[in-house]
Amino acid sequence: MASAAEQLAANLNFGAFAKAKELQKRLLFTLGALIIYRLGTYIPIPGIDPVVLDEVFQQQAGGILGMFNMFAGGALGRMTIFALNIMPYISAAIIIQLMTTVSPHLAQLKKEGEAGRKKINQYTRYGTVFLAALQAFGISSGLEGYTGQSGDLVLDPGGFFRLTTVVTLTGGTIFLMWLGEQITARGVGNGISLIIFAGIVAELPGALASTLELGRTGALSAVVLIALFVMAVAVIAFIVFIERAQRRIVVQYPKRQVGRRMFGGESTHLPLKVNTAGVIPPIFASSILLLPITALSINAGTGPDWMIAITSYLGRGQPIYMIIYAAAIIFFTFFYTSVVFNPEDTADNLKKNGGFIPGVRPGKNTAEYLDYVLTRLTFWGAMYLAAVSLLPELLISQYAVPFYFGGTSLLIVVTVTMDTVGQIQSHLLAHQYEGLIKKAKLRGSRR
Repeated sequence: MASAAEQLAANLNFGAFAKAKELQKRLLFTLGALIIYRLGTYIPIPGIDPVVLDEVFQQQAGGILGMFNMFAGGALGRMTIFALNIMPYISAAIIIQLMTTVSPHLAQLKKEGEAGRKKINQYTRYGTVFLAALQAFGISSGLEGYTGQSGDLVLDPGGFFRLTTVVTLTGGTIFLMWLGEQITARGVGNGISLIIFAGIVAELPGALASTLELGRTGALSAVVLIALFVMAVAVIAFIVFIERAQRRIVVQYPKRQVGRRMFGGESTHLPLKVNTAGVIPPIFASSILLLPITALSINAGTGPDWMIAITSYLGRGQPIYMIIYAAAIIFFTFFYTSVVFNPEDTADNLKKNGGFIPGVRPGKNTAEYLDYVLTRLTFWGAMYLAAVSLLPELLISQYAVPFYFGGTSLLIVVTVTMDTVGQIQSHLLAHQYEGLIKKAKLRGSRR
């Protein structure tokens, strides 16, 4: 069976893709949805002076707003209907997941399978609406208080502007949440991750051009410029290596006799990835940092001294920012790993199927062993995510290179690309198997 799968995987080519009509429809749907998303990032909210808005982001682009703008695909810098992007949904998902560990009701829903998952998703949607409205209100209030050299940022401040901004930004986030769910169900890949991925990739050409412009004007030396691109390539290679790295735990199945035939006796592997959490921890950590200070950063230019101080402490390359960011990444790496992989459930499933790890007793001992191995792997996975996300920060803060060459953006782009390509290959492999089954049935009917 394994050799057949390897042979099919080796034969996957453009011809197989051309025959996979279902996969083509899914890819076209995904592409169409992402195009709609990108069009929405250019539809501005009403009542904003674009000249003054540009002044705001010239001052704040190096801080936390720059990272938010990166995840929003430039929508925040243009203050469009998708300015909040999908971040309120991610924040709501974090809160709901945390509450499952303390709320008996949510914990019970989590154990109820598909029905419970749908109920939890519904709670997440309600939380998204609340957080999006809260952030939108904070943004509208902050925008009203800003005055640039060219005049007021808001052309007609007041209650009507706040109401329209809250409704517009909240509606944009809800639409993106729905669009992401549609991509996941009808397209290829994880819809939420692909929306963030599309925003980052769409801004890459502009980021590359601005970096080369820094080299042309002499702001960056040729040596530093080359070193930055070499660093980016090295980080990509490192991400690919770690994301494919896994610890394979040998699982043995005993022989059993059914009638005159012997079954079982084979051994297999239980793969545990070094980075089980994937790209989720940096996104979660960024979302937590963005949630309380979105409006704070916008209004920092004219706010009180304490507001200006907090904003400066959360700037790129600042020690407090890096410590909070790294701590949040490490925490969410362990937390999300515990959500997606339960050693006790895995040990119970192995015991039910007669499988065991050589040298480890089934049941509780197996769960403890898996937890021990997974904890050690997750530690190194957390260190890897923190290093990839923070090491480029020093160079970025010192040389003012755009966010898109940072570790977090590269991590998201590379990881989402690998996951999406893997799903495409799975669809092609399934299509090949379907073709073989149809041929086998046709031959059997002829006989």
